[in-house]
Amino acid sequence: MEVPAGLTGRKEPAAAALPSMSQPIPVQITVVHAQDLKTLKSNVVVTLVRVEYNGAVLGDSSKTDVLPDGTAEYDFSTSFECSPDGPNTLDVLVQKPLLLTVLEVRPKEKKKPEKITPLGQAVVDLLPLLQGVRSLKVFAPLYAVPASPSVSLHPEATAGLEVTVSTKELLLSATQFSSGNLLSITLEAAYSVPEAFTPDTQQNYMACLQIPAAGEKELPLLFKNGILKADGEKEPLPRPKNWPFGPILAPAALNIPDSFIVGGPYEDEDGELTRSEDMEFRIQAESTKRIVWDTETRCFLDAAAVAAASCICFVPSLQTRIAKCCYWPVELCTMSVASGGKGKASKLDKTKIQYSIFRDRRSQLSLSKEGLGTSPASKTASSKVQKEEKDSSATQYSEAGTFLVMEIKLDRPLVPKRLREELVRRVKELIPPRPALPPQTEGAKKVVEDYHKRVTSVAVAILREYHELFGKQLPDQGVMDHETMEEQKRQLNYELNTSGKYFAFKEQLKYSVVKIVREKYLKTTAFETKEELQAFLSELYVYLVDHMHIALNKLLSGEDTSPAPPPNTTRKQLLLFAREAEANKDLKLASRFYTQRIARDQCDIQSWLDYGAFCLVYEDATKAQECFQQALCLDPQHIQSLLLCGIVAVKLQQYEEAEIFFEDACCLEPSSIIAWTLSGLFYEMQNSYVQAERNFREAKKLLRAQLEEERRILEAAEGDRKKPSSPSTDPEKIPDGSADKPPEVMEGVTSKAEATAVQEASEAPAPQPPPCTIFMKTVEFLMKVNAVRFVHKALAHELLSLQGGPTCAYYLALAWTYMLREDFPRCEECLRKAVGIDPLNPNVWAQKGHLCYLQKDFDNAKECYERVISFVEDAKDMHFVYLRLGSIYLEEKEYGQAKHIYLLACDNSASCLTWLGVGIACYRLEEMLEAEDALSEANALNNTNAEVWGYLALICLQGGRQLEAEKCYKYTVKLGLQNDALLREIRAAQHRFGFGDPSL
Repeated sequence: MEVPAGLTGRKEPAAAALPSMSQPIPVQITVVHAQDLKTLKSNVVVTLVRVEYNGAVLGDSSKTDVLPDGTAEYDFSTSFECSPDGPNTLDVLVQKPLLLTVLEVRPKEKKKPEKITPLGQAVVDLLPLLQGVRSLKVFAPLYAVPASPSVSLHPEATAGLEVTVSTKELLLSATQFSSGNLLSITLEAAYSVPEAFTPDTQQNYMACLQIPAAGEKELPLLFKNGILKADGEKEPLPRPKNWPFGPILAPAALNIPDSFIVGGPYEDEDGELTRSEDMEFRIQAESTKRIVWDTETRCFLDAAAVAAASCICFVPSLQTRIAKCCYWPVELCTMSVASGGKGKASKLDKTKIQYSIFRDRRSQLSLSKEGLGTSPASKTASSKVQKEEKDSSATQYSEAGTFLVMEIKLDRPLVPKRLREELVRRVKELIPPRPALPPQTEGAKKVVEDYHKRVTSVAVAILREYHELFGKQLPDQGVMDHETMEEQKRQLNYELNTSGKYFAFKEQLKYSVVKIVREKYLKTTAFETKEELQAFLSELYVYLVDHMHIALNKLLSGEDTSPAPPPNTTRKQLLLFAREAEANKDLKLASRFYTQRIARDQCDIQSWLDYGAFCLVYEDATKAQECFQQALCLDPQHIQSLLLCGIVAVKLQQYEEAEIFFEDACCLEPSSIIAWTLSGLFYEMQNSYVQAERNFREAKKLLRAQLEEERRILEAAEGDRKKPSSPSTDPEKIPDGSADKPPEVMEGVTSKAEATAVQEASEAPAPQPPPCTIFMKTVEFLMKVNAVRFVHKALAHELLSLQGGPTCAYYLALAWTYMLREDFPRCEECLRKAVGIDPLNPNVWAQKGHLCYLQKDFDNAKECYERVISFVEDAKDMHFVYLRLGSIYLEEKEYGQAKHIYLLACDNSASCLTWLGVGIACYRLEEMLEAEDALSEANALNNTNAEVWGYLALICLQGGRQLEAEKCYKYTVKLGLQNDALLREIRAAQHRFGFGDPSL
C-alpha cells in the first residue's frame, strides 16, 4: 500500500545507465532442433516452437514431426531489433530473457479442428550479447507445462532446445562492458505485513524503487506479482531467484539458472533490524503472513557514458545521491486483477522524498493497464481526505513493523578498490627519504678490539723471533746496556726484513687498520686535497699508536683482554624505567630512557613505536610521526606501524595520507579486526558513513568468526566431560559465606555507596563477562599508543552498541582518557560508576588509587591500593600500585610495610626505583647491610639517580667510610638531587660524624 517501515539489504544500491546506439541492431534467433521430447510426453508426434520476447510473439515455426528418438528439427529463424527508442532497449536485454514454447499439434478428429497445446517452455539469457559476444549457442532445458498431459509423465525430463542468438555487430564491446558495471537487485519478500492484508486471489502486490539517473532524473524498477502467503513454514533456503516478467505456463522456467537466495546471518546485512535483539522478531516474522517476490532485476552501468556528451552520465549522480541520503524509497501497492485497485503512498521522511512513485509516474509505468489507478471519485477527493488516507496507511505499516529484505549487488565496487601494489607505492611516497642510520657503536668498538688482538698477535710473534735470535733474558743477568740493546734491535730488524716476516706482520695489521678507517672514522670516499689526506693520516697515526700501546701494556702486564661486559639493563628494563618516569611526570627523564632504548638497537621496531606513542601525547606529533615512519621503513609490512602512521596523520590533519595508511593496513592484513575498525572510525571522521559502516561490518564478521572458532576449540577440548559447577553455586564448596569475599574487602571503603556495592556484589552471583566487541578490542590497542581521540570515537560506538548499558571496561577506558588529560572530576565520576558495576574488579580500584594519589589524597589512595593487593587476581599495572603504595608507607614511616611492598615490586619487575625503595626502608630500619645491597642493585640498574647516591652517602657516613661518602655525595650534587630533606640529612650526618667540611 505504501513504503515499508524498514529496509534490510546486503549492499548499497547503484543506478542504471543505458549505453547509446545510433541505429537499431537486429538480434537474430534460430531454433535449431529439440531433443528428448519423448521425456515430456511419450506419444508426442507433431510439434512447433513459438518464440516470444518482451511480451511480443516473434513467430511460430512450421509443424515438425517428432522422430522416434525424441528429436525434432525446426531450423526456424526470427529476429527483433534492439533500439534505444523501441521497446527492446539494452536495458530490457539485460533483464529479460528469450521465451521459447514447444507446442504439441494434435491431428484433426472427424469434424473437429486440430488442437494445439503447450508442452514445455524454455528461456535463454541474452546478457552475453552485452559482454562482447556477437554469437552464442545454448542448450535451453525445456520445463513441462502443468495442467497438460505432460504432468503425468516422467518427472526427470531431459528435453531441451538448441538455440543460437547472434548480431551483425557488437552491442557492446568487451572493453565497454568491463569498464561499466552490472547492477543486480533482488526483492525477496515483505515481512510482518499489516493485519489488513488478507489472502485474496483477486490481488497481488507490486513494489517499485527508482534508480538515480542524470541530473534530477530517475528510472523506476518494478517488482510485480508479489504473492501474499499465510502463516506457515518460512521460505526454504537456498531457493531460486525468478526472472522479472509475468506468470508463464511453466513456472519452473521462471527460475534463473544458477542463481539462488542463500540467506545468511542477520548481522551480515546492511540495513536495519540486524541487531541480536531483533533476531526473535525476524524469525517469527519469516514464518507468518508475508508477501513473496524472489525476483531479480538487472541494470547496466555504463562508465563510458561519462566521456560522451550525448550520453547520460549516471555514476556521478548516484554518488551524489548516496552522499546526500543513503536511504532509498521503496513503495508497495496492491494490484487488483479483476477491478481497478488503489495505491496509497505517504510522505517518506527518512528517504527525503516528498512524492509517490506510483501516483506521480503512473503513465510512465503503464500502470493503468495493470489495474492500478485512481477512480473518478478519488480524483475529486479533497486534499484533506487524501492526507488522512496517507497518514492512516503509513501508520499501519509502522505499527506492524513491516520490513523488506532485498539484495543489491554490483559486479565491481562503485569506487574501485586500490591494488596492494599501488598502496605500497603510495606509502613509500608518503615517507620521505631519511639519511642512513649511523653505524652502531658496537661496530666501531669491535674493530678496535680486533686491532688490539692483531697488535698482540704480532707482538707475540716478534718476541718469539727475538728469543730465537738472542735467547730469553733472565732477571738475574742485570739490565742490558744501551749499545747491546741497539745492536740486537738492528739485527732483529735485518732478520725480519730479509726473511719477509716484516711484510707478513704488516699485512696482518693492514685489514684491521682499514676497518678502523671505515667503522671508527666513517671514511669511505677519496680525499679532495693532499693537505686533507695528510691531516687525516697524522690523526690516524696517533690513534693507532695510542691503541698499540694500550694493547702492548695489557700484554706485558698480564691483564685480562676479554671484551667489556654487556650493559646491565635490557631494552625491556629501559621501557619500564621510561614508564616509571612518565608516571612521575618526569617527561625529560622518560624521553631519555626511550631514546637510550632506541640507541641500544636502532633496528628494533617496538622501540620506535613506544617512543612515538610517548611523543604523541607528551611531545610533538611531528616527532611521533617520524618515529612511526622510521618503524615502517624498517618493515613496510608491519601492521601496527601502518595503523599508527594513519593515527598520527589524522592528528596532523593529513587526511589523504591517513586514508592510504589505513587502506594499506586492511589490504595487508584483511583478517585484522583492529585495522578494519580503525579504518571505519577514520571514515566516520571524514563523514564517509557508507564506507565506515562497511568496515565496521567486516570487523564484526571477523570477530564472530574468531569467537566461533574459539568456542569450537573449547568444546572440542572439553569433549563430553561434565562441566564443573561454579564455586559460587556449589554448596559443598562453600560451607559458610566467608569465601564469597576476599580478605579485607570490606575494610577501608571510601564511601557508603561503595561499601553497599561491595556488599551486594559479594552476596550476588559473579557478574558475567561483558560481550567482546570490535570497539573494545580496538580501545585496548589505542590505549597502549595514547590515541585519545580515537579512543573517544570507539567508546561512543561502544556505548551505542551495548544492550544492557555501559560496562565496567567502558568506564575504565573513559576514566583513563580523563586521567591522561588531568580532568580529575570526570575521571572520578567514571570510576564511581565502574565500582557500581563491578566492585570486585582490581583494575577499578587500582585506577581509583592512582586518581587519589595524583590528587594527593594519600589516605584514600592507600586504602584503594591495599584492596588491590588483597585480590587474588592482580591488576594490570601492579608495578605502579606497588611503587605508589610503598612511597605512601615510607611517608607514613611504616618502614616494615614499605620494605615488604617494595620487595614484591622487585619480584614482579625490578627497577632502580623498586630497589631504591627497599634501600630506603632498610636504612630507616637500621638494616645497613641490606640497605647497601639494595642501593647497589639500584645503582647497577641506573647510576644516574641522585637519590640512590644520596642514601649511599648516608650509609657510608654511618660506616665511617669518609672517602666513599665524599664520592657518593659529589655524584649526588652533580646529578642535581631535588630532595632537599635528604640533602639536609646528608650534611647533618657529615657534621655529626665529624668528617671534614659539611659542604664538601
